[in-house]
Amino acid sequence: MNDVPAWAARLRTERRTRLWSQKDMAIRLRDAADARTRDRLPQTDSLRRMIRSWEAGAHRPNELYATLYARAFGVGVSELALTTNERSGSAAWCDDETDALELAQRAAASDVGSETLELLEQAVDDLAVAYPGTPPAELLGRVRQHLAYVSRLVDAKKTLAEHRRLLVAGGWLSLLAATCHIDLHQFPAGAARLRTAAQLSRHAEHREIAAWCLETEAWQVLTTGAYQRALSLSQAAQRVAPRGSSAYIQATAQEGRAWARLGAGSETRHALGRVARLVAPLPSPDRPEHHYRYDPAKSDAYTATTLSWLGDPAAEPYARQVLARLESTEDGPPRPRRAVSARLDLALALLASDQPDEAGHATLTAITSGLLVPSNYWRAAEVIAAVETRRIPEAVELRDAYQELCGPLPTP
Repeated sequence: MNDVPAWAARLRTERRTRLWSQKDMAIRLRDAADARTRDRLPQTDSLRRMIRSWEAGAHRPNELYATLYARAFGVGVSELALTTNERSGSAAWCDDETDALELAQRAAASDVGSETLELLEQAVDDLAVAYPGTPPAELLGRVRQHLAYVSRLVDAKKTLAEHRRLLVAGGWLSLLAATCHIDLHQFPAGAARLRTAAQLSRHAEHREIAAWCLETEAWQVLTTGAYQRALSLSQAAQRVAPRGSSAYIQATAQEGRAWARLGAGSETRHALGRVARLVAPLPSPDRPEHHYRYDPAKSDAYTATTLSWLGDPAAEPYARQVLARLESTEDGPPRPRRAVSARLDLALALLASDQPDEAGHATLTAITSGLLVPSNYWRAAEVIAAVETRRIPEAVELRDAYQELCGPLPTP
């Protein structure tokens, strides 16, 4: 098995990392298909034999199975190197997705049609699931392709109900594009995307997208130090969002983080308590990586972040627990990008409990991971500044690594 192609070895490694048998993999591929496609797939035993053949490198999965693998693993198909397309992986994957939608529309005689909208809505969900594990620049390219496709559909024949579904899909895509822009510190582009998402939410009368727009802006201004503005926006998001919705819970958690940055301990803990009550009855979603569906497991991560920003030593056990879960495979695939944020939370918590050496090591691991996005640079810089005041030997290495990989440190 040592001479199998790299793509075959990657399929096998991804499966084994998740502790799935080949039969488990067959079931996951079936589950990743929509109802209509699933009916056309072979039975589990036949799929298991196909998986064995693919992992042996006998031949590549075709485009359908490449897409199902990507959905099952929660990654972009370009990461699995399953396509023979000579274009760059990101561009090829974008075209594959939108070509499939174009084909569905042509099959429906140029009407938008239910089938085209179902495929588009599935693509929106897949992109939201891909967000935690895909570099923001790569994901943004895919989202742009879908937004261009939505624009082309605006003038196609459709019913009023279909028109609303198209606006909703465009709203989610614009919101996700805004999030990618903010991750990349492209704030003017992010603001423009947020305005578009908000306009589409008004036309579609979709309160949850409208609330997510406010929450996303709250997150952006929080990262730039406008804590009072972040507080106002997160509270506004709660007023707009359907009560108990993912947007409502996320906005409540964001309020807690804003209070923490303002140093308001009582208000911070009150917000954390409200989040805990909201998530207590919630089941784990089918796709917990979905950026716009609140996973109850996220509440511990937000507690760790919030308490660490408050300087509360109680953040340390939360942060350690969250980091261990994100790096394990017990409740899904590892989530390396979220784990980077958890390391920064742990570093701040360690500083609060007077453990600067380990705090410096955790921050250095996050910086050198290659997964730290620009919207989190400020958090790493904050730890570095605190470590330098303690005058520990690792401070010089930490500063050098930051400046090499992230650029100049911000001026205090």
